[in-house]
Amino acid sequence: MNLVSYIKDTVSELKAVTWPTREQTIQLTIIVIAISAVVAAYVGALDFVFTNLLTILLK
Repeated sequence: MNLVSYIKDTVSELKAVTWPTREQTIQLTIIVIAISAVVAAYVGALDFVFTNLLTILLK
């Protein structure tokens, strides 16, 4: 397969892709950010609890 046919095939495949609308992209981005914040808060809370427990146990 040569480079020209590869590029032509790539362009034709990209034309067949169903791209999300701007609204869908914004909504999904907000969902990803919200879930990431929730997971970060959960992991941070666990870290805080375990750090304090370990400090208490080592005293």
